[in-house]
Amino acid sequence: MTVFIASLFLPYTVNFRVDNTRNRPAEATPPLPNSAADTVPPLPTATASLFEKNNLKTQPGLTPGATTDHERIFASKLAKAEEEKSGYPFPSSTLENQLLTESEAHSPAWGATTSLNQPLKAPTLISPSPSILKHQDPIIAPSEKSVPPKTPHFAPVPPLGAKKPQNGDRKVSFSRAEWTIETAEQGNGGLRNAVRSAKESGYLGDMMWVGTLGMPTDALVKWTRNDIAERMEDEYNSLTVFVNDGDFDGHYTHFCKTILWPVFHYQIPDNPKSKAYEDHSWIYYVKLNQAFAERIAKNWKRGDAIWVQDYHLLLVPAMLRKMLPDAQIGFFLHIAFPSSEVFKCLAPRKELLEGMLGANLIGFQTDEYCRHFLQTCSRILCVEATNEGIQMEDRFINVGTFPIGIDPTSWDKRRKAADVERWVDTISERYHGKRLIVARDKIDSVRGIRQKLLSYELFLNTYPKWADKVVLIQVATSTTEQPELEATISDIAMRINSTHSTLAHQPLVFLKQDLAFPQYLALITVADALMITSLREGMNLTSHEFVYCQDGSYGDKKYGSLILSEFTGSASVFGNHALLVNPWDYRQCSEAIHTALTRDEKKRKEVWEELHRAVLANSTANWVKSFNETLTKVWNEQSSREIMAVPRLSVPRLIEQYSQTKRRLMIVDYEGTLASWGSPRSIILTTPQRAITTLTELTDDPNNVVYVMSSRMPEEMERLFRQVNNLGLIAENGCFVRAPNADEWTHLADKNHIQNWKTSVAHILSYFKDRTEGSWIEERHCSLVFHYGSAEDRSVAARLAAECADHINDACKNQGVHAIPVEGALIVETDSTDKSSAAELTWRLCLEDNAGKPDFLLIIGDNREDEPVFRWANKLQKAKAVEYAMTVTLGSRSTEAKATLTQGVTGVLSCLQQLAASSNKTSAPAH
Repeated sequence: MTVFIASLFLPYTVNFRVDNTRNRPAEATPPLPNSAADTVPPLPTATASLFEKNNLKTQPGLTPGATTDHERIFASKLAKAEEEKSGYPFPSSTLENQLLTESEAHSPAWGATTSLNQPLKAPTLISPSPSILKHQDPIIAPSEKSVPPKTPHFAPVPPLGAKKPQNGDRKVSFSRAEWTIETAEQGNGGLRNAVRSAKESGYLGDMMWVGTLGMPTDALVKWTRNDIAERMEDEYNSLTVFVNDGDFDGHYTHFCKTILWPVFHYQIPDNPKSKAYEDHSWIYYVKLNQAFAERIAKNWKRGDAIWVQDYHLLLVPAMLRKMLPDAQIGFFLHIAFPSSEVFKCLAPRKELLEGMLGANLIGFQTDEYCRHFLQTCSRILCVEATNEGIQMEDRFINVGTFPIGIDPTSWDKRRKAADVERWVDTISERYHGKRLIVARDKIDSVRGIRQKLLSYELFLNTYPKWADKVVLIQVATSTTEQPELEATISDIAMRINSTHSTLAHQPLVFLKQDLAFPQYLALITVADALMITSLREGMNLTSHEFVYCQDGSYGDKKYGSLILSEFTGSASVFGNHALLVNPWDYRQCSEAIHTALTRDEKKRKEVWEELHRAVLANSTANWVKSFNETLTKVWNEQSSREIMAVPRLSVPRLIEQYSQTKRRLMIVDYEGTLASWGSPRSIILTTPQRAITTLTELTDDPNNVVYVMSSRMPEEMERLFRQVNNLGLIAENGCFVRAPNADEWTHLADKNHIQNWKTSVAHILSYFKDRTEGSWIEERHCSLVFHYGSAEDRSVAARLAAECADHINDACKNQGVHAIPVEGALIVETDSTDKSSAAELTWRLCLEDNAGKPDFLLIIGDNREDEPVFRWANKLQKAKAVEYAMTVTLGSRSTEAKATLTQGVTGVLSCLQQLAASSNKTSAPAH
């Protein structure tokens, strides 16, 4: 079995050696080891920058307001000197240096100039159309001439004296250049670490990456693309997805980064300067997702699993489900999922949700994001959301929480390197006697750098005695230009240093660059505290890395405190063991800094031990193992319930079993099974004569115990079946049971409990009824039904009903009540009883009867309300409590029934009549 892992960017990309480009040709590096070989070469003692190789090549400016040159120890010259001292080239680009060290995707923007030599994004790319009704394709490159024979991965270089390519002839330039496969700078580092560690641990076998190269590819001719794709697949277990540069730009730069990313992080782009909702780049998003789905479907074989990763590919699961109905598909969202009030601001909200629901399993980082998704589906799609997932009309989609972490094994290996120890000594010597607070964030509107600096400034003003004893080292990386935010941060930094600096001390070191990995590792090792103030973040792995490095392996400093925003996914992992703060509450953040600096070692150790346990419990290997096992489990369960996998009922076989048994229990649903659905407001309710006759024939046999179950009230059931003797009745979906020949009904639901919740629910339903013209409320003994099937505007009514269901399920959750949306209605009932509760009672009554234990059990139903009875009967047979049990459904949806009847009500009555006829022939005596 192969696991396809689809992520927007592959872990690998291509580096070209082109003389006529503006970039410096990259030094040729030895080929990377085959990712399938599952081997790890010896670790070097130095690496390039953690995320952007070219960061160390430029000397950063001093921190605004700086009076010392403390930050110069992180500058390129010293970094290079340290690496040269270690004996390793600068920069190094081996497999481990990237995959082992990337923690989070602080990667350069698509098309940006990096240390790799690649085609640049063409300046003539057409922006998405300003009209949502029109779509203009990007400029198509001139048609390619005849394709030459297959060439090796090193394409021939034009001979000396050959005509040089003209300016702008990028296709000729890059297509005839030598190229090598390199580790990519873009992508999800946490995911790559997880996959690599899972392979090493044996949790993941054969796998194949699916993604783009992360660079413009229009400049490449067809045979060059084919050669790249072939080598990527053969040697690097990677399927390359090629799309037009214009489509990728519209998808990634416009839709993902301008619309999806802000909304998912609660940054609604509704300010006057935002053009997000004028940028109708949806069509590009669809096209790229379709390209991924087609690439996967072309290579998928039965038994393979597909894992789709993150918000770039929300539509891929549904596209794959359409092409591969039986595929095992999992989707995981690495970022936050917003509340329904925020998500519904997206124009293609339904399409995005339906795209995700193509998966068998949808995973999130935290329970909060999981709950938001369930609530959003309930409100926008009008579907039933349970704690386990989403119940669609034809299938069930499981939803779960799978927090991702770091790989402790890899970190243990890397921390032993000599360059790390050297940097620990260098930083410790430079900041001897100081208390270090460390932070590392991207410069964007959701990472909360501005809030962090303002809180730090408040701390220095509130506790002036700490002003010359503490240093905040803020590492800030930038992937997009945000001049206003950067100017604001610069002003705050200058104010802090201007106010609190001395000739010998600088309280704030602001590094607008990323660090080489040994520097970063050393910094979080010697720090006294890490401060994360993200305004919203799916999971912050920097906090996990900090905790893991605080075990005191180097020097005396250990058990540092973690100051963590409560709006990060990691807050749910660490709980109150971290100093959780609201980034907008500057006073609280200031006090958290003071607490972190004044804690005694005993308290710090106690807290660190709890944090460390959480890091180990949520390792990358555990994440892969948990997600993989859950996906396999739910896929098997869902596949067994698929209507295509459920065989048709063999009536002759059923009659044979019926004839050989002596005591039989049969429970048959009423509406939709014994009789067609009728109007619930009918004054006179009648049952078809054929059904009455059939039931009478069955109950005349003393060996048969027959029950009819319905959602109708007891008095209605009595009136409907008054002509049938010896018939048992189950009313209001299991709340009432009347045994055959009994005069009284057994109440399975608590009357007082029902009356208590009815009062509060009735007010909610009345509110929505007044807003929905043509709707009405039906009150039953144990439930309330909000009918909107006759509403004037059905779509608005359905939306309001979904909102009503969501409101009831939230407000009345502790009262044991749930609201279930059905076609044209919303049913509110207690969750302590259902039809299976009633079926269990009928079974016990049969056991107490002198006639003996039933050895034949037949359940027939037609909708989702009958599924609990099917489940109960199947478990009964699995436990061998009954000799023969058959569960039959009439629907065409996902079911737990063992067989189907395709002729509807007619088929049910015909089947029951044949059973009754066989009973009359055998006339077996009763026990």
